[in-house]
Amino acid sequence: MQASLIPTSVLGGALLIAVEAVYKAVTGKVMFDSAFFGGDGTAALEIITYHMLALGFVASVFKTGKGRLTRKRTTEIFNTGVTTVSTYLLQGIFGLAISLLAAQAVAGFFPAAGVLLPFGYGQGTGQALNYGTIYETQFGFVGGKSFGLTIAALGFISAALGGVVHLNVMKKRGKITVRTAKEGAIRADQIQTANEIPMQESMDKMTVQIALVAASYLLAYFLMWLLGSLLPGMKAVIYGFNFLLGVLMATLVKLFLGWLKKRGIVKKEYVNSFLMTRASNFFFDIMVVSGVAAIRLGILEDYWGIILTMGLVGAVITYIYNRFVAKVMFPEYAEEQFLVMYGMLTGTASTGIILLREVDGDFVTPASDNLVFQNFPAIVFGFPMMLLATLAPVRPVLTLLIFIGFFVMMNVILFRSKIFRRRNMSS
Repeated sequence: MQASLIPTSVLGGALLIAVEAVYKAVTGKVMFDSAFFGGDGTAALEIITYHMLALGFVASVFKTGKGRLTRKRTTEIFNTGVTTVSTYLLQGIFGLAISLLAAQAVAGFFPAAGVLLPFGYGQGTGQALNYGTIYETQFGFVGGKSFGLTIAALGFISAALGGVVHLNVMKKRGKITVRTAKEGAIRADQIQTANEIPMQESMDKMTVQIALVAASYLLAYFLMWLLGSLLPGMKAVIYGFNFLLGVLMATLVKLFLGWLKKRGIVKKEYVNSFLMTRASNFFFDIMVVSGVAAIRLGILEDYWGIILTMGLVGAVITYIYNRFVAKVMFPEYAEEQFLVMYGMLTGTASTGIILLREVDGDFVTPASDNLVFQNFPAIVFGFPMMLLATLAPVRPVLTLLIFIGFFVMMNVILFRSKIFRRRNMSS
């Protein structure tokens, strides 16, 4: 097992922060805002983070599924999506409660800052930046962007440390066996399936994949512009949902390509899952590096106690809740389900996969598929929470109460088979 499970992209961003700190100590200036980086490199890093989030999701949509889903698998995927949203809400409840208490003790502290905990931990660097920017520009939270990005960075650390500790404890107790993936070259059928366009023709196959991603995102951007023009008061929120609109447009483009193929207008398969996976991972890696590098530690010097408290509480509650859910709802592969969910809900999907590989190197259990397909129910149930996040700066206490009610409702849905079976047995 690797000594550290912290993703290389996070370490790369941390290295840039260290270099920037040395540069500032020597010159007294911000390295990324120097002429070499165009005079405003920090803003450029934030822009890169913003767009890479959406592009990574768009590329993920084009990947092909693994075949027909049974009723049992559909239920497990649905339950995984509900678990994801429930964890967001739990993180939001504790994060908002901490920031409300902190606002009473620290003069001028933004009381809704805790809502950034589920966006930093549950959804990662891109969404932490999106909502940190909304809070900073629309609601006057000074340092909101750096606050969100720092929470996201702590999430990666929580995923790595919590994952390593859990794996070692469970291994010593004999509860798990570390399984490594089989060594060997990638098979041809893993790279290209039948009836696909050639790797190299008049246009390279990778270029085709990037063109499909770019076309989908361009359509999403047009939709954002249109909605922003029709609803100018919601413009910042609409642009914050760039990844969600990107997913919508990519789904429509994918359906359109399928329709063309059924009609016989298109003879070949243009989408390649292997290359789309590589593209998605590339976008997410760049997002994490730029997001971590964009953190400005000096802005947060008065808030470190609050940030560390929030980060520690976020890691503990995410661990406890997902451990419980995995044991109750996924007893056949509880360890695998827990690791993939804890890794994702403190870091990103790739962090969850890194942890899963330590016990299920060949992805024998359904845990990896649950992680991929749960995005659909998670987006449906999670969308109201994203809207509530813009209510929090105005009515933080009301938002906290709504989060609690929403959390109870989601758990009734999640544990529906257990709850209603007990009622029937009692009757």
